[in-house]
Amino acid sequence: MSDNSGPAISLRGTALRSLLGGFAIGAAVLLALAPSQAQVFAGQNSDAPVNVAADHGELLGKQDRATLAGNVVITQGALTLRAARTTIAFSSGGGFKIHRLDATGGVVVTKGDQSASGEVAIYDFDRRIITLAGGVTLKRGSDRLNGGRLTIDLTTGLSTVDGNVGGGSSALGTPGSAPRGGRITGTFNVPKRTN
Repeated sequence: MSDNSGPAISLRGTALRSLLGGFAIGAAVLLALAPSQAQVFAGQNSDAPVNVAADHGELLGKQDRATLAGNVVITQGALTLRAARTTIAFSSGGGFKIHRLDATGGVVVTKGDQSASGEVAIYDFDRRIITLAGGVTLKRGSDRLNGGRLTIDLTTGLSTVDGNVGGGSSALGTPGSAPRGGRITGTFNVPKRTN
């Protein structure tokens, strides 16, 4: 009679070590990005006027849409968004108000020494949230975090990185489809040791 408890314990031990390792990495990322002094894009004035510049623009007034293409640069206070193409959704009743901006083509969002980049981005002005997806990189100084999807809450300064492009939501993925597998990777500087 053979005893199969050895491999089962080994698999459970490996699974537990993987879980604890994932927790440790997640905690390190939160510690690196979440403290109030180190929140990414914190202090953004989301009520500041929005300035736009592009090589070409088209206003679709009846649809409450505007498209910008070619070297698009959008600024709001200290925040700058660059992309190849954007679509802006607005309302014009009682004054012009931007609700949402969709950007594609090498999107880069910067503020001071902080930057976030991805293939596509959505800036939800009503909720004050920027979401980037596809080969996302978040940088602050020389610290770097990579993933599939990044959500930046401009109210709290809290950023969430997911290894999957869909990030558990169909907002930037195909509804009902399984998210593409992925992992979060990062490089963070540690304080120099003093003797």
